[in-house]
Amino acid sequence: MTTAQKPAFIINSVAPVRICDNGGWTDTWFAGHGAVFNIGVYPYAEVQVSVFRNHERERRIVINAENYGERYQLDPQPAAVNRWIRHPLLEAAIEYMRVPEDLAFEVSIYSEAPSGASTGTSAAVTVALIGALDMLTPGRLTPHEVALAAQRVETELLGQQCGIQDQLCSAYGGINYIEMFRYPHASVSQIQVPNPIWWELERRLVLIYLGKGHHSSQVHEMVIRSLENAGPDCPQLEDLRRTAARSRDAVYGGDFAGLGRAMIDNTEAQMRLHPKLVSEDAQKVIEIARQHGALGWKVNGAGGEGGSITILCGDNSSAKRRMIAEIEQENPLFKNIPIYLSRYGLRVWKHQPEC
Repeated sequence: MTTAQKPAFIINSVAPVRICDNGGWTDTWFAGHGAVFNIGVYPYAEVQVSVFRNHERERRIVINAENYGERYQLDPQPAAVNRWIRHPLLEAAIEYMRVPEDLAFEVSIYSEAPSGASTGTSAAVTVALIGALDMLTPGRLTPHEVALAAQRVETELLGQQCGIQDQLCSAYGGINYIEMFRYPHASVSQIQVPNPIWWELERRLVLIYLGKGHHSSQVHEMVIRSLENAGPDCPQLEDLRRTAARSRDAVYGGDFAGLGRAMIDNTEAQMRLHPKLVSEDAQKVIEIARQHGALGWKVNGAGGEGGSITILCGDNSSAKRRMIAEIEQENPLFKNIPIYLSRYGLRVWKHQPEC
């Protein structure tokens, strides 16, 4: 590497993904107010920003989207219409952060969590990216401000339907109880438990990817329209809200059976919104989990085709392993994703490159 190619410094950032979002759908604009319980886990989203002085780089901004095998230069003068084309979320976040023009940089993004797994991976990537680029701008954003900025990129810049819980979980990490008192404003209470409860919860949790990415669909648009018409205090949303507080209290008490019941009740409440929110593949996995004595299951995110399921297993670790093996034998696309509870949320640090 020549002197001209060597970066002045490198910024690294990581942010966890989210599972077991009991109370999801109530953190949205049409819910108005809500409550969500969720858990931040690894594998996390990783961002690395190699920073160059502008005169040392002919191309000012380069994006390296490793999961897609794409590396390209970001147009410094984008068109007014459809200016974010290849990876809109990444490109919009970079534009939002307004990095000083005397700096050139290459952004590398990677995540071991599959795209479209309904684990808030896009939110984790955006939180990690904004957190890293924040080190190049005056002042510093708090984790809460990073989460709000990431959510704003999706909703205001890209015009997407997006709640607030994914970004907050990635920014804070750990086990969270989120109270949204007025969209998009919320408080985050991190659930602190003794190590034996933390370790036991981690041992019991399983994340099963259903083998295909989740995408917004006509079903989701129909559910949103029905909830919008029903109002923020409709029974469907109230059923979901209640599972969040029950999950929080169960974890504080080390009551894994209680947490499992809240997960099941939340998934059944999702089905009442629309039966297709719990897909046939998800139901196959749930039935296998039930047969192996699992305490609970939650279709992650909004539900629908593809995505993933969080399973809470019972006391017996051998039964958990047999369950995973049978699930993966049921369908070659089904895959267990090893997870670990995240002690931390967004982490950002800078270092000088080696000679």
